[in-house]
Amino acid sequence: MSHAITVLSPRDLPGCLRLAQDREWSREEDKWRLLFEVGTGYGVRDDAGELIGSAVLTRYGTEAAAVSMVLVARRHGGRGIGRALMTHVLAQAGDATVFLNATGYGRPLYEKLGFVQVGVTHTHTGHLAPTRVEPSTRPARPDDLPAIRRLDAQANGADRTDVLDRLPDFAERLHVLERHGRVTGYAGVWRNPDHAVVGPVIADDTDDAIALIVGLARETDGPLRLDLDGRHPQLRAWATQHGVTEWFTTDVMVHDGRPLPGDRERWFVPLMQALG
Repeated sequence: MSHAITVLSPRDLPGCLRLAQDREWSREEDKWRLLFEVGTGYGVRDDAGELIGSAVLTRYGTEAAAVSMVLVARRHGGRGIGRALMTHVLAQAGDATVFLNATGYGRPLYEKLGFVQVGVTHTHTGHLAPTRVEPSTRPARPDDLPAIRRLDAQANGADRTDVLDRLPDFAERLHVLERHGRVTGYAGVWRNPDHAVVGPVIADDTDDAIALIVGLARETDGPLRLDLDGRHPQLRAWATQHGVTEWFTTDVMVHDGRPLPGDRERWFVPLMQALG
């Protein structure tokens, strides 16, 4: 069987969900739909036309690109499908700084392809204990979107307009933190099948990040998920102390070990690991 790679479309969503289930990933339909809207999906099919491998590349201008949803059906593992998909994705990314979150299962392949670990994402889950914090946050308004775009571009070092324009509809809610009439931080929360996923969180410091998380949690039912950047141990300690404890970790990896663009000290939680 050849490893012919084709571009996927939303019609391939059922096949993507079957791949995710085959690898014991959650069936995150809304997440896949967003990725198809803002990125490009690639796939490999078997001789019967069944999708047996996938990868998604999301470009942020020419500066950066995120790789996600790299999946190969168990029955076809070890046949070079993952390598073929990743090689194709890297070629499509051009000169952008290409990054991804790697599990222990995928890391050996990524290392062979030139990816280097530059950080760790600590995924915490649980019910946030009631807590009072200052400053308070407020729900975002449509006229906050230019400020949100500005903050996001500063933290990520890239234009993510395609993602941010869809964020108000994708997210369950968005909050901003405002000082002296100026928006200085923002955060969102969205649903997967198991959790209310808090992200992104962009803020000036840890206290502001906590305020944004608490503001969202007060209006959100069910257990939270926080994909906490390893650069911020104080935020991880606070989450643990307040009932949202570590579940697992993944490695942040960048092709050729290039530095991630943007002011990463203000980048506390990604929108999702698939997008950064």
